[in-house]
Amino acid sequence: MMSSAFQWKDYLVLHQYWPARTECSEFYSFEILVLLQGSDVMYETEVPGPPTVLALHNGNGGDSGEDLWFGTSDGKLGLIQITTSKPIHKWEIQNEKKRGGILCVDSFDIVGDGVKDLLVGRDDGMVEVYSFDNANEPVLRFDQMLSESVTSIQGGCIGKDGYDEIVVSTYSGWVTGLTTEPVHKESGPGEELKINQEMQNKISSLRSELEHLQYKVVQEREKYQQSSQSSKAKSAVPSFSVNDKFTLNKDDASYSLILEVQTAIDNVLIQSDVPIDLLDVDKNSAVVSFSSCDSESNDNFLLATYRCQANTTRLELKIRSIEGQYGTLQAYVTPRIQPKTCQVRQYLIKPLSLHQRTHFIDHDRPMNTLTLTGQFSFAEVHSWVVFCLPEVPEKPPAGECMTFYFQNTFLDTQLESTYRKGEGVFKSDNISTISILKDVLSKEATKRKINLNISYEINEVSVKHTLKLIHPKLEYQLLLAKKVQLIDALKELQVHEGNTNFLIPEYRCILEEADHLQEEYKKQPAHLERLYGMITDLFIDKFKFKGTNVKTKVPLLLEILDSYDQNALIAFFDAA
Repeated sequence: MMSSAFQWKDYLVLHQYWPARTECSEFYSFEILVLLQGSDVMYETEVPGPPTVLALHNGNGGDSGEDLWFGTSDGKLGLIQITTSKPIHKWEIQNEKKRGGILCVDSFDIVGDGVKDLLVGRDDGMVEVYSFDNANEPVLRFDQMLSESVTSIQGGCIGKDGYDEIVVSTYSGWVTGLTTEPVHKESGPGEELKINQEMQNKISSLRSELEHLQYKVVQEREKYQQSSQSSKAKSAVPSFSVNDKFTLNKDDASYSLILEVQTAIDNVLIQSDVPIDLLDVDKNSAVVSFSSCDSESNDNFLLATYRCQANTTRLELKIRSIEGQYGTLQAYVTPRIQPKTCQVRQYLIKPLSLHQRTHFIDHDRPMNTLTLTGQFSFAEVHSWVVFCLPEVPEKPPAGECMTFYFQNTFLDTQLESTYRKGEGVFKSDNISTISILKDVLSKEATKRKINLNISYEINEVSVKHTLKLIHPKLEYQLLLAKKVQLIDALKELQVHEGNTNFLIPEYRCILEEADHLQEEYKKQPAHLERLYGMITDLFIDKFKFKGTNVKTKVPLLLEILDSYDQNALIAFFDAA
């Protein structure tokens, strides 16, 4: 029963980025839940991602009446007990399988053990059923992939008495049911399977209904074609909506672009005026073709066309940007409708595009500091931060001072941004981050004819620190590239000798894992080149702040990287 001291009708739970005031009158924005009673804030609690769904546990708050499910846009699930005094986090499920964000949840006993299960719908079309063990911990029991994002989910007895179903609706309007009724029957050798009269009637009814729907579709399509081609018809561009999402994935430092249309997609043209890499997506069945670009004359660094299979309504792409290179990514979406029409969606690639907001940073790291002073307002300096970094609200927050923390998803370096009217202070353990901010903010201030006074403090120890952060990633990529290069030669030896007994264990292991290694290498094109580029930028930026141009030494640096040794690389940075 629900506690009499806590009535859900008297409370409203909000989910958003909420600014929390600190003693120094600075603000730190977190992904949190806020509990309100009327217009008064009772308390706030952090959650592991931007919350998109809230629901009472089992529909009534559970045994205590205070339990609340939440789902996040990056695919995490959790349960919090909302008491009158403080929140209690009971469990969280991480998105280890890299599935889509949570759009809807419901509670229903679909397994039939007397305990309500958790039904989950995701924006990548995944439907999941979680049961609860003896310790009330969730366990994934079933999952089913649909072709569109799931907008609503409900459990109940719908089609036939005695058999429960999960009914879901999708973005384009489809309603689909997943039933517990057995749909397959097994027979032994020579045994004849007979379909009972009830099943025959059901099949006949479904076939008749399907034929009727197909006939109506053909009729409406012909009517539309005639009206659009009629000389008396007014010229009209058919309208369609595009459900899109452009988000940074922390796990692999890539951006996920999801495009969903309520009708079938014919093709999508991707154009970018900055260098980006297109990464493979397993769920993407579209055929991609690349067009040559003249980046010097028309600022086109990428032109790619995705031609979709029939009845494809959802397309997911993954891209990886280069920090310091900023501009616009455009997607031209053309559906399979007549007359042909297209919608354009634009997405900003920001100067520090691989940085993501975080709750805390390590203040013990060696930090470099960039300080800006001048005659600029709080709103102006805030707009510069918005221009440079993702996940910053465009509207200036209330207060006189603002602090944001960021983490580089590719290198795990960090950035602290604190600013107020007339002053901005940026601290990072990566000199290249400070260099990018210095160049971009100077350019933006010049556009607005604002005179900036720029000062900086460079911590030499931070260079070695950044190289140590890069080391495990670089070492892994070099080893992966070496193993992939050996696979073809080892396979030839295997065919020639007839077995692998003569190979050392290391080479036998490479052959056994050949498919996995090649798949891993294919998923990360230009990854090694990116790391080389970041080390080169770090080298150039270190000496740029000293007023020294070391670009002539870059070829020597690349030679050291080709025969990589961490100590030799650090010694080169120190000696140069």
